[in-house]
This record gives sequence, structure tokens and C-alpha cells, in this order.
Amino acid sequence: MSVTIILIIITVGISWYAWKNHELMHGWIFHPYAVARDNSYHRFLTSGFLHADFTHLFFNMFTLYFFGNAVEVTFGAIFGTTTGILIYMLIYLGGIIISDIPTFLKHRNDPSYRALGASGGVASVVFSSILFYPTQDICLYAILCIPGFILGILYLMYSYFQGKRMGDNINHDAHLYGAVYGLLISLVLVPKAGPLFIEQISNWRMF
Repeated sequence: MSVTIILIIITVGISWYAWKNHELMHGWIFHPYAVARDNSYHRFLTSGFLHADFTHLFFNMFTLYFFGNAVEVTFGAIFGTTTGILIYMLIYLGGIIISDIPTFLKHRNDPSYRALGASGGVASVVFSSILFYPTQDICLYAILCIPGFILGILYLMYSYFQGKRMGDNINHDAHLYGAVYGLLISLVLVPKAGPLFIEQISNWRMF
């Protein structure tokens, strides 16, 4: 069983349980105000295994399933199975943690703000995949298919401007910084991916 499938099973199980257990939800959700006052730093990670509802959970896990397997296999092929798994976990779990740091700095004095979801880690995995396979199409709702590097640029722009606007109850900052983290850490670990990325894009043709 792949690590991606295991992560999905664990996340679904914890999210499902937390919907019925308000104490767990309260203790694990990302609450910057609480973190700043009681040093509950575990929330940076545990909040990534919680989701608001079934739709939120399904979308994140569906995306992780399709991109996670590719990234997991890629790192396994480059570094070997064990090291590849550890790096893949660094990409995903690190994305969950790192993506929440800007949110913590922005909302640490706001007692009403809370966030949850694996979006930062999922975005990290997606952009790691885009680095390795930039011209592979990503299909939105199985209808509109766009090469990964183009969709990636649009996604970063959208997340940045929506993060500035705020007000829609979505943590766009986590999406943005998770994506940037996944791209940069993958590039640091596999430097040759940079030139290959450029080569693939330069050879891409729309028609």
C-alpha cells in the first residue's frame, strides 16, 4: 500500500472522528491565538488532518490521490524506496506546517480565527508534481484541461490576490505558501529538475 493511500486513510479517519468529537476538534484545530498563548505548536500539524465537512475532505484527498502517487513514485525512483518515502513525507507534512506560519503571524492576536485542512500539504505535493511534469495536463472538473505549469501560475496569482482580499473563509495563504514550499524544496532536493523543467516548457507547443 502506498504512503499516499495510508495518509488518505488516516486523514479520513481522523476527520470523521473529529466531526463527532468536539474536544478533539477544539484541541487540534489551527488556532493562532491559542498557539501564541499556550505554545500548542502541535496544531501546525494536527490541523492538517482535520476538515470542515465531507466536501472539503473529498476535494483535498481526491487531489492528493492523483498527484501524491506520482510524486511518491518519482522520489522513490530518484532516491530509493526508503529515502523517497521520507522525502515525500517532508514534502506533504512540511507543507502543512510551513504553509501555516504566515497565517500564524497574521492572526496570532485574533481570538476568533481558526483554520483546518490539508490544503497546504496538498498544494505542496501538487507543485512538486508540476516541477517534474510541467506540461502534463491537469483537468478541472474533467472538462477543462490545462498544462500544469500554466495552471500553476494562475493558481499562485489567484491565491495571492484572494489572500490579500480575505473574507471568503478560505485560507488562501496556506495554498500559496504550501505551493511555493513544495516547489522550492523539490528543487533543492533535485537540482536537475530545474533545467529539465525549463527544457520541457521550451519544447511545449499548444498545437
